[in-house]
Amino acid sequence: MAVTPPVCDFGWKAPGFRLGGTDGKIWSLDDIRGPKGTLIMFICNHCPYVQAILDRLQRDAEALRVQGIGVAAISSNDVTAYPQDDFINMVRLSKERGFAFPYLFDETQEVAKAYGAVCTPDFFGFDATDGLQYRGRLDASGRNPGPVDARRELYEAMLQVAETGRGPTEQTPSMGCSIKWKDS
Repeated sequence: MAVTPPVCDFGWKAPGFRLGGTDGKIWSLDDIRGPKGTLIMFICNHCPYVQAILDRLQRDAEALRVQGIGVAAISSNDVTAYPQDDFINMVRLSKERGFAFPYLFDETQEVAKAYGAVCTPDFFGFDATDGLQYRGRLDASGRNPGPVDARRELYEAMLQVAETGRGPTEQTPSMGCSIKWKDS
């Protein structure tokens, strides 16, 4: 289990990337960026923390897209050690779940390293100028879904970013499985 750093580095600029998606397209940060902000989510197929929130993650990602926030998910795990996270299984999961956002494969792990991602799920919420405004959790869920009435922390934070350009000063770190790094 890993927990993201507790402090959001407000204003830190989103690194660019070009990654292949489960839809067969190559996606860049420019392609994903929304007029009011961007949400980059590091997830994977096998993590029980991700599996516990997929319904909520999809609900909130779609609701944010409607509000002008661009959304994408990236999988960066070592697929040799975790074959259930390979591209074929990413395509399968994306189709089964009907992801309405690009699901991208970071095979080299360079994007995860550039972002400083540490776990799945790990959320990076940026304003309209690519400045980091949110580095917290989706909600109070852990390895199991949180209560039905759990506060929608990520959604509320990104709505605030869309409306004001600033994220909340109080943010609870995300918790999940550590990213599975390749042996050097």
